Amino acid sequence: MKQGSFTDDGWVDLHIHSTASDGTFSPKEILKMALDLNLRAISITDHDTIKGTIEARRHLTQKDTELLSGVEISTSLHGDTLHMLGYLIDPEDPALTRALSGLHEARKIRNPKIIEKLQQLGIELTYDEVLAVAEGEVGRPHIAECLVRKNVVQSPDEAFRKYIGKDRPAYVDKYRLPPAEAAKLISDAGGIPVLAHPFTIGIDSEAEMDKIISELVSKGLKGIEVYYSEHTDTQFALYKRMAARHNLLITGGTDFHGARKPQIRMGTGKGNLRIPYALVRKLKEYKETGRPNETSTRGGHTT
Repeated sequence: MKQGSFTDDGWVDLHIHSTASDGTFSPKEILKMALDLNLRAISITDHDTIKGTIEARRHLTQKDTELLSGVEISTSLHGDTLHMLGYLIDPEDPALTRALSGLHEARKIRNPKIIEKLQQLGIELTYDEVLAVAEGEVGRPHIAECLVRKNVVQSPDEAFRKYIGKDRPAYVDKYRLPPAEAAKLISDAGGIPVLAHPFTIGIDSEAEMDKIISELVSKGLKGIEVYYSEHTDTQFALYKRMAARHNLLITGGTDFHGARKPQIRMGTGKGNLRIPYALVRKLKEYKETGRPNETSTRGGHTT
């Protein structure tokens, strides 16, 4: 699949993770990579933290790729996890900072409980060992990495499937914000709330997806991540229709994590993803005017 047909003003990647959460490259390294890849704009959207954006801003120079402030917030809808991206936020907004600190504390409580369950299963692993591989926000990907290093599993995916994924023996749930609260926090911080990688909701029916999107729009959703590394042609077309139907902004990103997702490359995903800068322009227009332009949902898609 090849997504994107706008070539006149460059490409972007608006979904990138750094060492501030579960990525393997620092914000400074990501800025250099983006410049080397000739990306016109990026956004570092770390899980439940804006530290990646803040650190990147410290290293930003005039020659660097344009940086949009960003975050990816964990929310829960009807008991299922749903991620919400926030773009063009004020990284120093007090209410957002407090809420993200609360989510950070929830992770701190959860992670030792996962380790304890793994120990009960006979797996020798300590929390200190997990901390040693994590530079920023500690999460399940770091635990999975430790399980691979100890030869308990062959891959992080296997760690999730066998032990730490939902409904697996070492899984521990965590607190997530309601979508309406996450959307309000993002909006109040001057940002734009966007549904991340909608394919993870696990709904193929257009009618059912339409119900979910309608509910999220009623809770403050303003955009949908249509361009994404894992979206099929069919899903791309579906989410693009959802954006048009509900007058939502379109965004896109690779979900680059570095070595933790080696098959996903910054800027191109699995090699054939192209996200036009025109989407960034529409985000900026919305921030200035408070309403999507009628052309905000136009995107390219060729195979």
